[in-house]
Amino acid sequence: MIFPPAHVQAPPVNGFTGAPAHVQIVRNSEELTRARAGLRGKVALVPTMGALHAGHMALVAEARKRADTVAASIFVNPAQFGEGEDFGRYPRREADDAAMLEGAGCDLLWAPSVEDIYPDGFATKISVSGVSERWEGEARPGHFDGVATIVAKLLLAVRPDVALFGEKDFQQLAVIRRLVQDLGIAVEAVAVATVREADGLALSSRNAYLSPDERQQALALPRALEAARSAIRGGTPVFQALHDAHASLRDSGFSRIDYFALVDAATLEPLEAAQGEMRLIAAAAIGTTRLIDNLAV
Repeated sequence: MIFPPAHVQAPPVNGFTGAPAHVQIVRNSEELTRARAGLRGKVALVPTMGALHAGHMALVAEARKRADTVAASIFVNPAQFGEGEDFGRYPRREADDAAMLEGAGCDLLWAPSVEDIYPDGFATKISVSGVSERWEGEARPGHFDGVATIVAKLLLAVRPDVALFGEKDFQQLAVIRRLVQDLGIAVEAVAVATVREADGLALSSRNAYLSPDERQQALALPRALEAARSAIRGGTPVFQALHDAHASLRDSGFSRIDYFALVDAATLEPLEAAQGEMRLIAAAAIGTTRLIDNLAV
């Protein structure tokens, strides 16, 4: 786990009060074009929405192993938030994020505005069929169109050799891999394992929404996934393992379970019996906070 070193507060740099002055920060497409022309060697990109934590730093650490230069992006993408979701309150702390990226060895930070990404007259949307249609696609209509569109824009703008994504958003990873393959984008999409707190809760920027009591209740989600995995490995019928997981989440205070399923790891189609490469995926709400998680089986 990588933590940023302490930094002396610097004058504002490109809108980031207190950001380390030696981190190259670009705020629009023109600046990015000039900065990208100066990057040498193999380039890695870590796309983020900010509110960074140790999970994001694990992506940067893996990027440093795979490339000569590491770029990151921070953009809270309105196109992937639905009506009534948390776009307005999504945590934004750009100066702290820039310091964390610098401490982890990131070379370039692209933090564009909404107007730069979606200028007046923007009329293009990318939809990925198949892997996007179930689960998060059903629970959050239009979400993956927003994800696919912004990721395509980021990849085409930065032109990295490798891009890194966390396995916590497992369906998103499948959508991006399909997108890259179908559009022939010359980038290697690398998955990085989910980073967890010591008690097992997957790191997420949205964990900040949880009250102390909800934070404890939230542990029921990774525990339900672990229990279901153990049960399936032990020969328990899949339907029974999933039923028991639903019951444990309800008993633990989750107010809504969008899905808790065993799926084929490549297609994300639901499985009624254990076979091949599998993944347990789940999304559930506690209080006003929706959490997602998954485990390989």
